[in-house]
Amino acid sequence: MTPPNDPNPSTGSGDTTLTGAPAFTFEHADAAPHDAASANATKPRRPRHPILRVEHLRVSFPSPNGGRRVQAADGVSLTVFPQQTLAVVGESGSGKSVSALSCLQLIPTPPGKYDGGNILWKWDPGSESKTSKPDAERSEAPDRPPSASAKSASASGGPHYVNLRNFREKDMRAVRGNQIAMIFQEPMTSLNPVYTVGDQIREAIMLHRKVNTSAATDIAAQALKDVGIADPLSRLKSYPHQASGGMRQRFMIAMALACEPRLLLADEPTTALDVTIQAQILELLRHLQHEQGMAVMLITHDLGVVAENADVVAVMFAGRVVECADVHTLFTHPLHPYTRGLLASMPVLGKHQGRLPNVMDGATIPEDLPPGYTVQPHDPTLNPVGGYGGPNAKLHEVQPHHWLLCEKEGDDANTKGAVPELAFYR
Repeated sequence: MTPPNDPNPSTGSGDTTLTGAPAFTFEHADAAPHDAASANATKPRRPRHPILRVEHLRVSFPSPNGGRRVQAADGVSLTVFPQQTLAVVGESGSGKSVSALSCLQLIPTPPGKYDGGNILWKWDPGSESKTSKPDAERSEAPDRPPSASAKSASASGGPHYVNLRNFREKDMRAVRGNQIAMIFQEPMTSLNPVYTVGDQIREAIMLHRKVNTSAATDIAAQALKDVGIADPLSRLKSYPHQASGGMRQRFMIAMALACEPRLLLADEPTTALDVTIQAQILELLRHLQHEQGMAVMLITHDLGVVAENADVVAVMFAGRVVECADVHTLFTHPLHPYTRGLLASMPVLGKHQGRLPNVMDGATIPEDLPPGYTVQPHDPTLNPVGGYGGPNAKLHEVQPHHWLLCEKEGDDANTKGAVPELAFYR
């Protein structure tokens, strides 16, 4: 894994190439091109409002010893823009999956508990009126959010947002799989072994679309064809155990995308696959994202996957976002000690070295922080584990479009951290 070269992302221009990967262009929605007319003629206009905005999310679970509850998500703030890929990276137990599952209210309560925060979704009634076939329409979309209790959070004259945390279970069923879909870590445990693949894909389609079984079968077969599965009608009759790991992951992707969601939550979709199949699955996701115009939240611990697929990266540690920036800035100018440690612990192709440093070996304090901001060194005695400033540290925009978990002069216990919002596309 090699970081991108420097294209000066603050201007939104420049090309950069990863070693062994095709060239790609960084692009910022707020950047003003030198020739606006020619730029508008060649580039699509990027959206300026996020499709999902997670604000200070806090989720806890009971402590194994019966003491204070453990904060799996401790003030997590994230945003995802339409057609953008946000990579959420961190070690196991950092709160990545809990944050994603919370967006769909998939955390069982009890034992889990939502302690605070908002999950704001850009409501689009028109997204429910898409057609699967010319003569097969979905049920009509409501003129307002499904539940009157769903808190709206739209700015004056801006897009309309609803708070998914306030949705009832019945209302969430209209969101899951339809507007937001999820691919889980292990396909063998996510697929039901006693039902055929066709039964499981058709169930999701018939739940959200006004179609009969025959039409749902046609949609399911097309979904399998879209993910590169040969003879899809025959595969619909197979059971999960009859397929390889890569094939099962394709089944999961087909199921998630059958209803053309606006946002896909991909929770380590390639963890259980070998490197060859991993590359195929990631390329497939990129292709389908382009074809369907959806946003992706990619949860992973693989920095190589992040470097080649992400637009924006959020690094998590101990239930908190410790750094957030575009993919170029994060790889070339990381500021948080934990991010620096992650990058330093990765082997470099062609470089001879002895023992690889662990994350804490490379967790150095940056010397070029703006005045007034401080990052404390790692201290395992602090709570959350690892500290980096403990509960007094907040997420601050220390540089343009670069957020860091740190302490700022004048902050107190009531100060809320910033919510990163970056319409950046590679």
